[in-house]
Amino acid sequence: MTATGRLTQTLGPRTRRLVYGESGPEDIRQELGATTTVDLAQVVMLTERGLLPREAAAALLRRITALRADGFRALYDLPAPRGLYLMYEGHLVAELGADVGGKLHTGRSRNDLKATVTALRLRAELAALLGEVLRLQAVLLARARAHRAVVMPVYTHFQPAMPVGYGYYLAGIATALDRDVDTLHHVLAQLDRCPLGAGAVAGTDLPIDPARTADLLGFRDGPLHATDAVAARDTLLRAVAAAASVALTLSRLATDLQLWSTQEFGFVDFPERLVGGSSAMPQKRNAFLLEHVKAKAALAVGAWTASAGAMKSTPFTNSIEVGTEAVSAAWPALAAVRDSVLLSQSLAGGARPVPDRMEQRAREGFVTATVIANRLVARGVPFRTAHHIVGDAVREAVESGATELGPITLPGGTPGDPGADASAGPDTGPLELPGLLEVVGEHDRGGGPGECDRTVRVLRERLAGHCDRLAGHRAETDRARRRLDEAVRDLVARTPEGTEGAP
Repeated sequence: MTATGRLTQTLGPRTRRLVYGESGPEDIRQELGATTTVDLAQVVMLTERGLLPREAAAALLRRITALRADGFRALYDLPAPRGLYLMYEGHLVAELGADVGGKLHTGRSRNDLKATVTALRLRAELAALLGEVLRLQAVLLARARAHRAVVMPVYTHFQPAMPVGYGYYLAGIATALDRDVDTLHHVLAQLDRCPLGAGAVAGTDLPIDPARTADLLGFRDGPLHATDAVAARDTLLRAVAAAASVALTLSRLATDLQLWSTQEFGFVDFPERLVGGSSAMPQKRNAFLLEHVKAKAALAVGAWTASAGAMKSTPFTNSIEVGTEAVSAAWPALAAVRDSVLLSQSLAGGARPVPDRMEQRAREGFVTATVIANRLVARGVPFRTAHHIVGDAVREAVESGATELGPITLPGGTPGDPGADASAGPDTGPLELPGLLEVVGEHDRGGGPGECDRTVRVLRERLAGHCDRLAGHRAETDRARRRLDEAVRDLVARTPEGTEGAP
């Protein structure tokens, strides 16, 4: 079917391919899978509202259900001069007649249909991504508990700074991801209104029931504002931004793990299942999977930029730039982030810390210097004076080739004064140099490594809440699917086959 009433011709073959793409079996199954889910709900609603005869509804439901069951095989070789949807609708008209197939589109437009399909797909993609991020959270927190006593230096400006636990570091990544999870939940919750019923741009005068189709499709309600429903894809933009934030967090984890797995650091080792060799250099053992994690963040950031750029300065109405071009960039980005999360699950779970090497570098990096300065402060020494005293001691140790600080003494003076001899008297006697694990444990203020157990406990409690929230969302989606299936079965069962009429 090429004539549409107003138009008598369609796009040329080359232009059609550029606009609609190739319509291979996978493209047909993906696009029409969601579209026909919406169609089932639309038919049920139209019938209940008296806008579609029951016999016609049953015929449509039987044909749509048969197409879905067969993977839309009957459509594989059909021409699609105006896109897959109109090709599919044309098939229904050809099979069932205009009086049946031609009534499916009653009270709606491709605009609100497309917005609804986007919302359904985005909802599924976000739920899947959330589930994998929560699994990664569980891996990180399990490893954090297991390795909380493995002491290592934490770095600032790529220089050893203070002693922490490797588990504490992993808990930090889990803390950052917890905020990303919150954001993903928030975006998922924004997909609570079904665009179906908004029509082309201003709703419809037909007595449809958008709340009914929304309920059958697992949404809380129908559109609040018709133009907004078809014009806006800002929720998708926020979804890509939230996914990009996850990917950015993981790219930082991957950067640290790659650096720490080098021979120069030797902090972390990966099993052979997580490394690769070289086609030319026999000695290589490359943690190359981390590079995939790092790079996938760029795809997400680029997709957000592309989508936002496509939306910028468009009229606030249905728009190809917004509804098609901006949306198209999102799906590969969400898939890339999900792959990054899956890789990170294996990498975070498989990374094996090397405690001896970590402790050695912590000692050689003089990472207890700040604690020593603080102990001087506890004896009444002003912090800035203590900072200089310990800094001098570190410099002298480095110049002498020592890898640990010697006894800390203060210049002459009265006890308790900054110039007092640290070896004189009970309050100013020899300053006991703390051990690394002791230092880690004593940093129990301000979210330090001494609070690692509490941090993990809080995050595990939040993780359980996140899992419950996602499970609730999935349960409601499943209930909606069952409601739709039951409504379809009931309508078809009450209409014996053969009463629908002929084409």
